[in-house]
Amino acid sequence: MLYRVEYIVGNGQHSIAAINCVFGALFLLMIGLLYYIRGHIIVPFGRLSNVPQELARGNLAVPIPEEKSRFFGKFTWGVNLLRESIEDSRKKEITMQRDKKLLLLSLSHDIKTPLSAIKLNARALAKGLYKDEGKRRAAAESINTRADEIERFVSEITKAASEDFMSFEVTQGEAFLSVIITRIEARYAPQLAMSGTEFAIQKYDDCILSCDPDRLAECLQNLIENAIKYGDSRRIEISFDEIDGCELITVSNTGCALEAKELPQIFESFHRGNNADKVQGNGLGLFICKRLMGLMNGEVYADIRDKCFYITLVVKMA
Repeated sequence: MLYRVEYIVGNGQHSIAAINCVFGALFLLMIGLLYYIRGHIIVPFGRLSNVPQELARGNLAVPIPEEKSRFFGKFTWGVNLLRESIEDSRKKEITMQRDKKLLLLSLSHDIKTPLSAIKLNARALAKGLYKDEGKRRAAAESINTRADEIERFVSEITKAASEDFMSFEVTQGEAFLSVIITRIEARYAPQLAMSGTEFAIQKYDDCILSCDPDRLAECLQNLIENAIKYGDSRRIEISFDEIDGCELITVSNTGCALEAKELPQIFESFHRGNNADKVQGNGLGLFICKRLMGLMNGEVYADIRDKCFYITLVVKMA
């Protein structure tokens, strides 16, 4: 058997037409939105897609098209800043390498003169050419003087090799302690919570610090990164104190395996303690902190108590 179903629409025809108009308007709006996304996001991104690869290859002359889009305008501006920073770093590195090479060549040449005098006096003494006691004493003193010159040259070479490989720029200003600590907490609290590490920030009285806020935040980041790498992942704490017009910011972590006798060397460049055998690193974090704090008229020192590592930044208050 066949059944026929009929619907009788009375005054609802206007409603159907209105619904169709709404759907049509939504369809046109979607088409416009897709066109806008294509023109302001997809196409500009396509023009910039090869820029990071070219910068990684060292091609700093790669053209970066200017974008008026509010989505990519700031991005292209940042990429341009990155390119300029890489180019400036490359120029500084080339200049530094050239100066270091000239220094080493000059010192090597200067070392030859006292070295030749030492060899001549040593041969004369060995062959007994100086019969007079005064001449023998004078030859020995000449050897000692020339050896001191060589020691001075070696010290200059060591200093050039250990300190001049990095340049530091600090813009001294003022910043609220709370602003810097908020930045640190926002960056590390979620990360440490996911790893199960207790991250405690003790109470503090907000104050204005005399420092470069970005550089001070960088120092704190280095200290927390070290606490993450070399601690036992149980607890990391930031505590505060005030003394003689200075704010003391201490980062501590549990599970310290560093020996107390190594504390005087931990701020040297490329120094890695006995607890760094299985941890990747280059031994520059604390060295950078030491240099930056010195440029900000501050100080940094470390201590070990009850198998906990404490490192304190001393920052002058404005």
